[in-house]
Amino acid sequence: MEEAVSEYLSHLRIERGSSPRTVEAYARDLRDYASFLAGCGALAPDDVDRALIGAYEADLVERGYAPASVKRRVSVVKGLHRFCLREGLAQANPADALPLPKVPERLPDVLSVAQVERLLDGLDGTAPRDLRDRAMLEVLYGCGLRVSELTGLDGDEACLDEGFLRVTGKGDKQRIAPIAGTAVRALARYLEEGRPALVRPGSPGAVFLNARGGRLSRQSVHAVVARAGCMLGITDLHPHTLRHSFATHLLEGGADLRVIQEILGHADISTTQIYTHVDRTHLQAEYVAAHPRARR
Repeated sequence: MEEAVSEYLSHLRIERGSSPRTVEAYARDLRDYASFLAGCGALAPDDVDRALIGAYEADLVERGYAPASVKRRVSVVKGLHRFCLREGLAQANPADALPLPKVPERLPDVLSVAQVERLLDGLDGTAPRDLRDRAMLEVLYGCGLRVSELTGLDGDEACLDEGFLRVTGKGDKQRIAPIAGTAVRALARYLEEGRPALVRPGSPGAVFLNARGGRLSRQSVHAVVARAGCMLGITDLHPHTLRHSFATHLLEGGADLRVIQEILGHADISTTQIYTHVDRTHLQAEYVAAHPRARR
C-alpha cells in the first residue's frame, strides 16, 4: 500500500501538475488511510474491499471529522484505488461506484455591494503599506482571485494597460483575469508609489511585498483582510468571502455564468468540459458591464 500511495502522489505531482500544497494534503490523507488499513491487516490494494472503505468512513465520523472533510478524504481514497486499477497495482477497484458522503449544503458568505464599498473606500491611507493593502483588497474583490494567486502574482503578469492579469491558478494553470475601474487604479498607484518603497536588495519580482521586501505570505493577506473587516464591524472576514462576493455581484449584475466560471478559473476537467470558450475581449466586456466597481 505504501508503494501504491507513493506512485499515486508522484502521478499527481508530475503527470497531473498538482500544486505542492495539494500533493501534501493528499499525502496526509492517504497516510491516515494506510494507517487505518494496516491496523485492519490490509497491507496491499487487493486486501481492501468496499466494506473496509466503509469502515474507514465510519471511523472518520467517529473521530469527529466534519462532513466536508469526510467527503474529501473518501474522494481521495476513490482516486487512489482508481489509479491502482488503471496502473495494474490492483486487480479490482473496491471503491468503484462508491457514493461520496452527503454534505449539508452551505451557502458561502457574501458581502453586500454596500458593505464592499464601505470596506474598500475606508482604506484611504497614503503610506506604502496602506497603498499595498488597498490594492490587495481591490484586486481580491475586483478580480476574484484566490489568496495563493494574489501572492504569486509577479510584476510582468500585471498588464494594466491592456486591462488584465495573467493568473496562475490550481495545477499551475494560467488564465486571464480582467481588471478595471477602482481595482486597476489602486494597483497602478501602489506599483508607482507604494511598492518602490518596499523593495529591498534581492527582492523578488512579486507584485505584493512585505515590509522586509519579500513576497507577501498568504497568512499576511489573511491578517490584512481580517483587520479591514474589523474596521467595518465584520469579524473573521476571509479573503475567499471577497471572491464569493465578486462572483455573486457579477451574476446579479447580469454576467453570464460561463464567463464567471472562466474568470474564477475553475480548472477541474469535469467542469471545464462544459464551458464555452470565451475570448479575452468578451471576458473584459462582460466584466466591465457587470462589476459594480469596474465602472467607477
